[in-house]
Amino acid sequence: MKIVVCIKQVPDTNEVKLDPVTNTLIREGVPSIINHDDKSGIEAALQLKEKVGGTVTVVCMGPPQADVALREALAMGCDEAVLISAREFGGSDTYATAVIISAALKKIGYDLVITGRQAIDGDTAQVGPQIAENLHVPQISYAEEINMEGDKVVVKRQYEDRYHIIEVKTPCLLTALQELATPRYMHARGVVEAYEKEIKVFGFDDLKDSLNPDHIGLKGSPTNVFKSFTKQAKGQGTVHADLSVDEAVKTIIDKMEERHII
Repeated sequence: MKIVVCIKQVPDTNEVKLDPVTNTLIREGVPSIINHDDKSGIEAALQLKEKVGGTVTVVCMGPPQADVALREALAMGCDEAVLISAREFGGSDTYATAVIISAALKKIGYDLVITGRQAIDGDTAQVGPQIAENLHVPQISYAEEINMEGDKVVVKRQYEDRYHIIEVKTPCLLTALQELATPRYMHARGVVEAYEKEIKVFGFDDLKDSLNPDHIGLKGSPTNVFKSFTKQAKGQGTVHADLSVDEAVKTIIDKMEERHII
């Protein structure tokens, strides 16, 4: 089985800054990590490889420094790494990113594609499903558990108040939750071997036969950022202890009226 995991290198900070001209993320000077959901996807892929055999290829779209994230994935146990990087790809939104990654996946080949549910620097959860639509393969999102039964992938999918157990034949795409698997630590030998391996680089010329220049990069991105903000910390709460049921109900109603909720 050929498993491909799509990962993203994201800023290791809550203070995301935007370029005031392009409204794209400023990444210079900010430490980066592998996105949490994506790292769980790597671990799930490695566990599948250990159970049923095959190879795990990790793919990342980003600037040249994203090779650090790819080498971390190699040190964890992935077999191959591919960096998608070109000036023409800069400023891509989720739509353009999915178009570019889909072109790379067609070139690489795959039986199973795993992406993270969403990235911590965007929280859109759009790229994985868009890749599946571009590749015309079935998709299962919010995967919390993955198993193989013959030629079928059996997925426990998290839902609002229950779980779905879904079977799908390969090729297919899954989006992974952080709860899917706890990523293993890199070991010293893996780190050494990771820096001995070659990382393939796909530029625009490598993928241009599968790309429409009007659908990539900043020019091909239909999304416009209206406003970006960080989550505000919640204020300290108040504990009301040793209240009777009636007193507790009255206290809650009084607070809701005070805040004009009711």
